[in-house]
Order: sequence, then structure tokens, then C-alpha cells
Amino acid sequence: MKNRVLIAGVGFNNVDRLELIGLLDDAHASGSKSQVCFVPANSVMAARKSAEVAHAYQQSEFVICDGVPVRWASLLLGTPLKERITGFDFFPQFIRQCANRKYSVFFLGAAPGIADELVRVYQQQFPDLDVRGVYCPPMTATFPYEENERMIQLINAAQPDVLFVSLTAPKQDAWIRQHWDRLHVKIAMGVGAAFSSEIGRIRRAPQWMQSAGLEWLYRFLQEPRRLFRRYFIEAPPFIGLVIRQRLFQKHSSSSSQHAY
Repeated sequence: MKNRVLIAGVGFNNVDRLELIGLLDDAHASGSKSQVCFVPANSVMAARKSAEVAHAYQQSEFVICDGVPVRWASLLLGTPLKERITGFDFFPQFIRQCANRKYSVFFLGAAPGIADELVRVYQQQFPDLDVRGVYCPPMTATFPYEENERMIQLINAAQPDVLFVSLTAPKQDAWIRQHWDRLHVKIAMGVGAAFSSEIGRIRRAPQWMQSAGLEWLYRFLQEPRRLFRRYFIEAPPFIGLVIRQRLFQKHSSSSSQHAY
């Protein structure tokens, strides 16, 4: 948690996109491993209910603000985060960096056929991109032991520098951390539905909606059944937690002043 911005129990790295890319390059060059988690408000709430999710965010090298509510919370708490960095936006930017830096990659997750189509698209855009493999696991809440072993063996046999995981947040973050010691990769990051977005299966909200913090509404209108729980049940309590944290800060500040 050192040098992180604490919001509702989750510590966020205060970096912008270019800084994050630079830090990942430095880590790769040094031979150290880095997990990157892009964390929206619903994942903050999940960390309060799941020890595995909380552990992932406590131990990951980079925990990044992926949500306007999280950035607004940082402003309210007086510790403004520099930028909201979504997995949607960072994924294609870092793919370009992988091609330029000759980092090999592996794509894990998404619906059947999505990663294969993504490879075809990227082979045209980035002929030098070294794709070591793709794998689409079955869609299930938790993977059985045999499936976890299969994924780990496939990834390690391919020996990629970078592992991109599309299993939805926070499941993808917890899965990476759960198997972190056995994954032979330099960098691993969960990027949500970015695979589908890159090939046009999911449309991004207009820029004005993104800037206004309404991208969640645009996505909900596209997938109401899948996203109803995330946006209308899991996320709203986040606001109450942030307000409580702000009130606690004010009380602590007031108490300190009276102590003198």
C-alpha cells in the first residue's frame, strides 16, 4: 500500500498512461515480474467481499484506476489520481509497445473465436508482433483444477513476455495472482472485454460520454442482462464507503487540531 492512494480499502498507483508504460518497460528490463490490475468501482466492492480479490490488489505491482467514480472519489478525498486508465484504452496502446519492443504475447480468455480474430487483426496492424498463443477456457464462475493446469502449462510452454487475460474483472485479477508464482511471464494484466472491443464486437461510448463518466450507461444499454448486477447492485455502495472515508478524514483532522 506504500505510496498508493487509498480508496475504500484499495490502494491505487497514481500514474498516467505514459508513466505506466515506462514503469513496465523498466520492470521488464530488470527481469522482475509485474501484474497490472485495472480496477473499477465494482471491483473495489468485490475486494471487500472476497479475500482472493483483496489479496490480488494488495500484492499486485500496479493497481490502476479504471472508472470515473474511482477518480471522482480520489478528488473528494483530497488525493487526486492523475488519470483514469481503462483496460480498453491501455490494451491497444501497450500492444503497440509490445510490437516496438519485441515483447512476445499470449492472449487468454474472451468468447470462442475472439482471440483468434484478434490475432488476425494484429498481424495486419503489427506484422512484427510476436504472438506465442491463444486459449479460450470454458465460461464458468470458477475453473476446475484440470483447467487451471491446462492454462498454466499452455502459457508456460509458449514462454511469452506478456500475458493478456480477458476473463472480466475482478475474476481475471484474482486468477493471475492465484497462479502468479507458477506463471513464467514478465508482465500479466487483465484487460476485461478489450479483446472484443479491438475487433469491433463491443462498441465504445462516444468520447463525450466517456468524458462525462457515462460510458457505463452506454455499455449497460448494449448488455443490460450481463451488466445490471455490476452497475446497479455491486457499484452503488461504493459511494457510501467513499463518503464514510471522507467523514473519517475530517474527523481525524479535527481531532488532531484539537490535540494541539
